[in-house]
Amino acid sequence: MKTMEKPSPELTTLPSDDLRQIMWRFADRYDLHMLVQGARAVARGPVARLVADGGRNSHEWTAAKASLLPHFDESGITAAFLDPEQGGFIAGPKNLALALMAFELSWVDAGAATCSLAGNLGLAPIHERGTPEQRAKYVANAAPLKPGENRRQVRAAFALTEPIPFVGVETGMLAGKVRVAEWIAGQEPLLQVDKRGRFITNMGFANVVTAAVDSDDPRIKGSCMVILEEGDPGLWDRGTPTKKLVHQLSSTNDPIFNLKVPASRIVGGYTVKDGVIIPKYSHAEIIEAVFRRTRVTVGLMTAAKLLSAIEPVILYQRRRFRGGQGAPGTPRYELGIQQKEDALHRLVDIWATGEASASLGFEAARLFDQLDPLEKEKDRILAEKKLTGRAAFKELGKAQEEALSLLKTRQPIESPLARFTQLDSLAGVLCPACKLWNTGHGANMMREAVSLMGGYGVTEDCPGFLGQKWMDAQLEATYEGPEAVQRLQLSITMTNELFLAQFKQWTADLMRVASERPGTGACALATAMRLWLWTLKHVQSATDADGAKLYHKTRQGVTFPLADALCWLLAARQFILDTIELETGGAANAALAGGLAGTVAFFTDLCHVQAARAAGEVGRLCAEIVHGYNRHPAWDEASCRACYGAEELTELEGIIPGIDSSARAYSDVSESGEAHPLKAGPCVKIGALEGFAALRAKLDTCITGCRLAKDRAAESLTKVMTREALDYPA
Repeated sequence: MKTMEKPSPELTTLPSDDLRQIMWRFADRYDLHMLVQGARAVARGPVARLVADGGRNSHEWTAAKASLLPHFDESGITAAFLDPEQGGFIAGPKNLALALMAFELSWVDAGAATCSLAGNLGLAPIHERGTPEQRAKYVANAAPLKPGENRRQVRAAFALTEPIPFVGVETGMLAGKVRVAEWIAGQEPLLQVDKRGRFITNMGFANVVTAAVDSDDPRIKGSCMVILEEGDPGLWDRGTPTKKLVHQLSSTNDPIFNLKVPASRIVGGYTVKDGVIIPKYSHAEIIEAVFRRTRVTVGLMTAAKLLSAIEPVILYQRRRFRGGQGAPGTPRYELGIQQKEDALHRLVDIWATGEASASLGFEAARLFDQLDPLEKEKDRILAEKKLTGRAAFKELGKAQEEALSLLKTRQPIESPLARFTQLDSLAGVLCPACKLWNTGHGANMMREAVSLMGGYGVTEDCPGFLGQKWMDAQLEATYEGPEAVQRLQLSITMTNELFLAQFKQWTADLMRVASERPGTGACALATAMRLWLWTLKHVQSATDADGAKLYHKTRQGVTFPLADALCWLLAARQFILDTIELETGGAANAALAGGLAGTVAFFTDLCHVQAARAAGEVGRLCAEIVHGYNRHPAWDEASCRACYGAEELTELEGIIPGIDSSARAYSDVSESGEAHPLKAGPCVKIGALEGFAALRAKLDTCITGCRLAKDRAAESLTKVMTREALDYPA
């Protein structure tokens, strides 16, 4: 008797909060659950209504836009950045908290998210590098006012970028200047700060600004950041609103400051030596500490856009032909455009990209939550040992060697310094990778989402505001350093020996995953990782056809594509790990019992799709780098003589059966009357590149089955249940 096959589990509903909490590892964090709900209520309530009412149609900071600030305060969004003693409600590191908050706000409008986050960015220099007095005065006063409290609430802005032509060049070029205005013996010096900002967010309402300036006085050494207050003596001009096409719910101006402030406003403090003011931190040291965390949040803003596009596109596709021919119950009425495979496959690609980018971003945020206390402990240990400069660098080098030794034997790393170097090597890669891939490739995929809405996608009332989100993504790709800045950082950090040791372990781990869960595409991804590593090692010692070194900071045609390829690998890997986490952790959640198997099966197929796409991108980029810098052989006299002639092979076939087909497969053969075959030159001899060629060939076969996975995922899109309408207005 023939047994009936057990039906495969199917995706029944879109991902729930319970599911996301497991995937993104905050199921046990009630404080984060409340923050998510508070941010969501603001995003899908007042923010969505403001967008629907045309609030994005002006450049100015209007009363309607300003009405969002009290909502941020009341919902807990404003206080999320603060420590409990400063009026906040989340103890410890807050990278994941801020990432989740930005994700929820950007689900509806990234300008509103930026309006909130820019205040945190303005305070971040003080939070990360300020003196205890500065943190007590400015960070604590950013907390929302309590009933009956009489004080000015701090609303902060971050003034780094300079007017054209300096804007967008590099953060090391500062037109802003600081000099000594007055210095009476025995008293604190007064500084004159002259700063013209460009594209400064929150300037329509900020009353405190942290500004980057360079010394214009021999009595001040180097650069620094200075805290400016509205009301300081001098000029505080909020400037002209920037005529943005994007993020209109945030306030962006080109301010002008010419203010006199006490030297105690230098972020982090200063010392005086031989009559010279020496800031404790340069502006570059401060922004490095700030940006390496906040770039992750920006990357997640684009990820939220992609995932928020799924339901509007499904609703549009299914309803496309209703009202015309086709009665209820017919495929045309029920499925609409979803009858066509192309529309489904493209939506699968968008969903897979959104999941992978969210996985990468939240992993980076969690990593910084682990790193932050270790960084403080590292600073404490070095200060206790009185190690600075080269001595501190040498001490960290020893810790890195310890971490490397333990990693190679897969032993736990318990020393705080060694553990810090391990996580820091990962942070140096994941942060720019998240910012680069999420916003760069994410913006391209948002164009895909808009295109799936037809002409509706570029209208103001498009469901889900997809047209605005697509445009907003273009700005996020340039926030806190455009793609070139992230690629440059990656070209340095991805060669860290400690990172590469962990990368090799990840590759081996993925092979084990592939044996246990072959449907995830982990095998193809692991092979792609091996190919990337082979390529990196090759170019670090290889030269081009003219003998010039390939891997060099000026050879961005080599280093930048390798950085891009790495991003594809990191995102796909983390999506696989999050899907495994959902499968293992979701079993204990009764709320997920009914649909868990179907969701895991669907996500497994998405993983396979994304792993295959990553493998394809890595294979293409690595092949271009490995082969592209060699000169193609030409048809010189020796090459022509080495060719077999067609007539010659015919004669030899009688003596050596099979030589004709063999020669044509592996050699150059000229037809009758030709000096050589009609092509660019002799076939390239692989030689020392045999290892690469073997890996590349293996990679192509490793993606076997990926299109079947895409077909299954596409079929799921035709069956998944959605709401009748979005939970925020159009």
